[in-house]
Amino acid sequence: MARWWLYALSMALVWGCVASSSYHTTVAPPQDLQITDPGLLGSLDIEWKPPPNVQMFNECTVKYKFEYRNTGDREWKVIFTRKLKCRVGFDLSKTAEVKVQTLLEGWCTDNVEVQSDWVYATFQVPLQGKLESEVQNFHCIYHDWEYLKCTWQPGLLAPHGVHYGLYYWYEGLGHAAQCDDYIQDHGINIGCMLQNLSQAEYKDLSICVNGSAAATLLRPLYVTLRLHNLAKPSPPKQLVVSMSASEELHVAWRPPGGETPPQCLEYEVQLAEDQGEAKAAWASMSTQMETTLTISRANQSRISCVRVRGRTNIFCADQGFWSEWTQECFSVSRKEDKQLFILIPVILSLSSSLIIFMLIGQCKKRSPAGKPLHESVGC
Repeated sequence: MARWWLYALSMALVWGCVASSSYHTTVAPPQDLQITDPGLLGSLDIEWKPPPNVQMFNECTVKYKFEYRNTGDREWKVIFTRKLKCRVGFDLSKTAEVKVQTLLEGWCTDNVEVQSDWVYATFQVPLQGKLESEVQNFHCIYHDWEYLKCTWQPGLLAPHGVHYGLYYWYEGLGHAAQCDDYIQDHGINIGCMLQNLSQAEYKDLSICVNGSAAATLLRPLYVTLRLHNLAKPSPPKQLVVSMSASEELHVAWRPPGGETPPQCLEYEVQLAEDQGEAKAAWASMSTQMETTLTISRANQSRISCVRVRGRTNIFCADQGFWSEWTQECFSVSRKEDKQLFILIPVILSLSSSLIIFMLIGQCKKRSPAGKPLHESVGC
């Protein structure tokens, strides 16, 4: 019995030492968390310093868990890093929130991850003007992966003679740039065309539309875009529809022009079936990247129109805009219609032959007996 107690006591001491070395190790949070605005329309620089006791943990890996969001967002975005700074994008019309903690793991913690407390910081750009002075209905489309067209309408409180400017930035530009090709309505900038944005694809494109007017403060609009999610291709080209001997409908087309990657396209094919006096009903079929489609016409219906459109597929974008429909329409006849088309000449030929024989018979009846038929008059 004494031996059993000695064994239990020794095991408790051993586990107590392990627990104290693992779970009683603590690490301080980072120091001097700061947020600065480099003037890049929403991309903010966040920096901090290591905890004061980090030199004590030479046998451990020190890294940081950094989280950020705009006020009102449900979820935090998370970054794990060993660096002491990050540059991330925010909507500057809202307050930016960041937090960071130290993570410690290795021999000094018996390979158990130890976390420090969080440190927090916020950043808010001083917003001028009332919210109703901000531009309305801001909308952008990336046409054919070649140029970005953004349009807007003046704010509700914008006075006559307001001047709007669009500024943009993406990673790779040294500083924010201004639009140099505006769309105007009665002398007021209501849109912008941006060219040569291929370097901005699959990156955050930060945009600010600012306005100025005499004696009036206007609220700037800040947005962050992803070009591939705004792409709209042109309609597919060279649509060809044919019918096989087995009554299968073959539809083929070519990808649209422009810089749209062919591997990034999906297509929708629609067929309208003629239903007499009733309105034609559209039937839809889809393809991924394929530019041909074969359709079995079991019901031998008349196809009054075939059209195709495309958009960026799920492999290249989260969303996108459908192109316009192709304009070509084709009428494909029923099998019975084709048979009737073949029978009509036969029927006409037989009818003509019958009429000729009837006329010859009538002439024979009217001819005098014993006279040749060719001497008869009027026949």
